[in-house]
Amino acid sequence: MIRQRNTRQRPRHGWQGRLQSMLSPRIFLRRHLQVAFDSLGRLYRNRVSSLMTAAVIAIALALPAGLFLLLDNLDRLSGSWDGQASMSVFLKQDITDTQAGALLKQVSEWPEVGAVELVTPAQALEEFSQQSGFADVLGALEDNPLPYVLIVIPASTQLDPVAASALQARFTDLPETELAQLDLQWVQRLAAILDIAQRIILIIGVLLALAVMLVIGNTIRLEIQNRRDEIVVTKLIGATNSFVRQPFLYSGFWYGALGALIAWAVVEGGFWLLAEPVARLAGLYHSDFSLETLPLQLLLVLLLGGILLGLLGSWLAVGRHLDAIEPT
Repeated sequence: MIRQRNTRQRPRHGWQGRLQSMLSPRIFLRRHLQVAFDSLGRLYRNRVSSLMTAAVIAIALALPAGLFLLLDNLDRLSGSWDGQASMSVFLKQDITDTQAGALLKQVSEWPEVGAVELVTPAQALEEFSQQSGFADVLGALEDNPLPYVLIVIPASTQLDPVAASALQARFTDLPETELAQLDLQWVQRLAAILDIAQRIILIIGVLLALAVMLVIGNTIRLEIQNRRDEIVVTKLIGATNSFVRQPFLYSGFWYGALGALIAWAVVEGGFWLLAEPVARLAGLYHSDFSLETLPLQLLLVLLLGGILLGLLGSWLAVGRHLDAIEPT
């Protein structure tokens, strides 16, 4: 009877019992939660070394995240300037009020022009005296040396380099024009520079992602070596490689998540320190521009990226070193 009882109980602990445990969502979830919190507890018990490893990961993640956020702020700044980009058309010195008004009416009807404003010599002299601080010197001049100026805002279809150059050439060909200066060019050059910077940040991000994987992989490798005897004993009682692999994968998960959170704190702190000087500088240029910190979407990308790199680095380390540990 004892033998029959043992025979009846064996299937529960054999491959059928393991299959039943794997197919049960409740048991499966409980097992993974247990392994996850056990791995987190191991990191806490070695919190000094774990924090140092997470700090290295955070620095590697914070650098591309901070550069990308800085680039995003510059792109937002250039976008606000894009709407203010204009063309300054300086008219000849002998142009009269009537001629300037007629030219203003003519130019405003061009489809390439979104808006146009006429600045008289008196208005230009007053604005220059206020901004330069030489009001007394300029007031002593007998004649106003400044000409009429048309401030032209190109239409939205004229913002590309070819169309903007064609519009500039059309203004240059006018008999009343002395000089047509396209203020849009520097904005376009800035956009090209930002595009190059974006590609450079992408390359830096890829290299630092590989560095994160190497750091996590090396940390997991050392942990495997330290727990070698435990792994051998676990395999002796029938544990599979997938069973043994789980704690190390969760260790990589926690390293990546903790490194991403520290990276977020570093980036937020850095931009918080820069916010006031940037706002003060923008105020000197009569702008309300302010730095934007990490949005929620980018924070989620940073967190998911850190977790993914942690899992991938630990998976590679475990796959390489775990197979070599077998009970003899």
